[in-house]
Amino acid sequence: MEARVTGPDNPDVTTAIRHLYRAIHAGGADPRLLSLVHLRTSQINGCSPCVFAAVRAAKAAGETDERLHHVVAWRETPYYTDAERAALALTEAATRLQDGAPGVTDEVWAAAAEHFGEAELGAITLEIAVTNFFNRINRTVREQAGKTW
Repeated sequence: MEARVTGPDNPDVTTAIRHLYRAIHAGGADPRLLSLVHLRTSQINGCSPCVFAAVRAAKAAGETDERLHHVVAWRETPYYTDAERAALALTEAATRLQDGAPGVTDEVWAAAAEHFGEAELGAITLEIAVTNFFNRINRTVREQAGKTW
């Protein structure tokens, strides 16, 4: 697979993305949780560079290989807290819209709201949205995994 686009990024886009990430991290959600959300979203969308980046960020934040290897099957493993499970369910519901899924139901939202405050929910929701944004760009231009941005 060959990348379709090469060259420098648009500085205005880069600045906007930095602002989005500041907003995400200002929400108070655990960086390890945000990495799991990023990883699960990218797995669903088949975005190899974002899977690579999520694993790298999660490991830098202290995440274990065992938990990272099992995000894809989080429902069937004992490795995640109830809060993490609620965030992963929210991630899947918000990401699988293209599959004709119902989206984020009241039950999914309520489960997440049991574990996270408004600012954290905002950060998690924005992480899901930004990751979906990058997944779609990377899949369109055939960005390769392993690139250092």
